[in-house]
Amino acid sequence: MKDASCDNGSRAPLLMAMNAEHQVHLIIGTNPLAAARCAKSLEVGAKPIIIAPDTVDVHYTLTERFEDGSAQWIRRAFQDDDLTTLGREEVDHVVDMVFVTLGGSDPLSSHVSKLCRRLRIPVNVSDAPDLCSFSLLSTYSDGPLHIGITTSGRGCKLASRLRREISASLPPNLGTAIDRLGAVRRRLWAEDYAAGLCDGVFDGDDDDSTGQKHTFNNLVTEHDKSAAKTRRMRWLSQICEYWPLRKLATITDSDIERILQAYCAGKENASELNGIALLSKKGKIVLAGSGPGHPDLLTRATYHAIQNAEIILADKLVPAPVLDLIPRRTEVHIARKFPGNADQAQEEFMRMGIEALRQGRYVLRLKQGDPYLYGRGGEEFEYFRGEGFTPLVLPGITSALSAPLFADIPATHRGVSDQVLVCTGTGRKGAAPEPPTYVPTQTVVFLMALHRLSALVESLTTLPVADDGSRARTAWPKNTPCAIVERASCTDQRVIRSTLEHVCLAFEAEGSRPPGLLIVGASCHVLHQPSGQKWIVEEGFRGFDELHPVLDESMMDGSVLKAS
Repeated sequence: MKDASCDNGSRAPLLMAMNAEHQVHLIIGTNPLAAARCAKSLEVGAKPIIIAPDTVDVHYTLTERFEDGSAQWIRRAFQDDDLTTLGREEVDHVVDMVFVTLGGSDPLSSHVSKLCRRLRIPVNVSDAPDLCSFSLLSTYSDGPLHIGITTSGRGCKLASRLRREISASLPPNLGTAIDRLGAVRRRLWAEDYAAGLCDGVFDGDDDDSTGQKHTFNNLVTEHDKSAAKTRRMRWLSQICEYWPLRKLATITDSDIERILQAYCAGKENASELNGIALLSKKGKIVLAGSGPGHPDLLTRATYHAIQNAEIILADKLVPAPVLDLIPRRTEVHIARKFPGNADQAQEEFMRMGIEALRQGRYVLRLKQGDPYLYGRGGEEFEYFRGEGFTPLVLPGITSALSAPLFADIPATHRGVSDQVLVCTGTGRKGAAPEPPTYVPTQTVVFLMALHRLSALVESLTTLPVADDGSRARTAWPKNTPCAIVERASCTDQRVIRSTLEHVCLAFEAEGSRPPGLLIVGASCHVLHQPSGQKWIVEEGFRGFDELHPVLDESMMDGSVLKAS
């Protein structure tokens, strides 16, 4: 019978976790790999010693290690007795581990490997598996949790990808939960020891390589005195074995107290504990962008958040078609923002969010566009995190880039515009921000600017003169193309194409249809030009109609509807 550990004639390596603290690691070479080996040695608490002549190139991170004294450099070629003279005194000066970073083709690599094997010193030679007695794993660490992957030298960079895939599947804060459960285990042992239920010293955790004993799920009766001594320990092991990882990862000290109380009340069966609401429900906050307007432009993540949230705090300008997606069962609040009340309305929303979170509810803060683009998303993140609730931030398609697209304005265009600048037309406390200088190849998008359009255009096209007669920036020519885009992506979208000279008059004549923005730059007239007119107005947008099938008689087959 073929050994299950064999693979193409080679046995599986013995994987282990070694305590390398205070060990001496000898590293031969000063290249980038040597620098990586040095960093790993320092990470595990070892003392790295690098051997290489001072005529070789030294990686810059190694230079930093030498300068701060965390690593030692012996500036000469390797000598055989280095293996038995540079180590710790308690192991007769034999080094604990050797890393050769010169590659398998270098004659010194083979020589050092033979010496190390003879002296039983673990040795690793780069790019030469046959010269190695051990290899390093691609590792993921989270507190006390460490996961290592190896492909036995055959997977190239695949081990790194596997490590990323595995770590991504684990819930966050799992390491903290392991620490917490370990502390509970020690506490249970201490209490049982004080009560005379167990003898000896605490043996720590079981070996990670062993599974549960065959008596793990045996029924413990009142007459089974020996099993009763370890009853609470077995109960904790059952929780670790059966509870979902994501549930374990969110466990808190108060949760532990509830579980212990339930145990004392006689509910020590792990499956029963898993089915009752013992864990305190921690509130969850999501900051999500609703995009420019049309509901088809929501991300899937934001759509799912809308469907699952218990309370939604929405900006006033989140369009009705997006709000229509909210289930009827969901509590919804719309920001009561109006000129002069924005800060108070923001504070009101913050308080409502915190109150809901402290009640353990799922809160969605639904914002227009993207949360971090003039949406106060960073301020809200900081606020909620300061209250103990770190938000999940979901991006939204910003109108700063999508509105030009829906208006047939390429924000960048070869030979016309090679850069995009996004500005706010209204600064903090309603103050007017400093306008940007004129750059012929730049497209500028002004958000929250239409209510003060005249003042903005005036500041762009004229320059204040300093006391010394100098001008700090270049004025924008009045014939610069521009466009106002309102309710971008919606069926009642409107585009006013004009120039800085006539745009204020156009806006006054046509009226306002918020929300809207101003686009300035030569790219505004790349695909559409007013053709001698002071301005032109384009009404409506039906671009998404083609994405949704129209059901008519030609698409029906009996009682079955077919979507093309």
